[in-house]
Amino acid sequence: MSTPALRFYFDFISPYAYLGWIQIHALAARHGREVEPVPILFAALLNHHGHKGPAEIPPKRLYIFKNVMRLAHRLGVSLVPPPAHPFNPLLALRVASLPLPPAARRSLIDALFAAAWGGGGGVADAATVRRAVDAAGLDGAALLAEAETSAAKDRLRRQTDDALTHGLFGVPSVEVDGELFWGCDAFPDVETFLRGEDPVLPTDLARWANLPAAAQRQR
Repeated sequence: MSTPALRFYFDFISPYAYLGWIQIHALAARHGREVEPVPILFAALLNHHGHKGPAEIPPKRLYIFKNVMRLAHRLGVSLVPPPAHPFNPLLALRVASLPLPPAARRSLIDALFAAAWGGGGGVADAATVRRAVDAAGLDGAALLAEAETSAAKDRLRRQTDDALTHGLFGVPSVEVDGELFWGCDAFPDVETFLRGEDPVLPTDLARWANLPAAAQRQR
């Protein structure tokens, strides 16, 4: 029986997803796992849970850009802000969701992330997405046409709905044998879990799950 892949949920709109994508493959390889990329629409998660996006809170927006620059520096990764942020990632997500061989899919997602966060001009319109697809060695015109079909739009919607049923609330998230880890800063915990050394015990988890709320914020 094959070992389950690590499911990597992402949206190109997130710089943390970019930094996570750069790291996840080496992490998986260290534990004999593959990576299953799952593009989802982060905005749909925000709407479902009634959250504001990080970029919709001005002080948090500025902090995040500083934080991701520090993380990128630590990783030795080039990170260049896109032409605008937030931006509409729908077309890029639909293209990345198209059925492709694993190697082609990885090259495609590499190219789209590089376009979004590596100084490639962004992925907010058809022209920039097509350039990224072509750069991955794929047929940009054909894939963009397929991405506009009802089947492609439904595929992304189903992936996002499935992510919600699995309890996702942010990107990037990694699902490991049914356990969710949110954020690229949780990758050390992913490794601990894969080694069978997770410190979260069922008794401790039950204590947190059953902890009563003593106050409720006015909304």
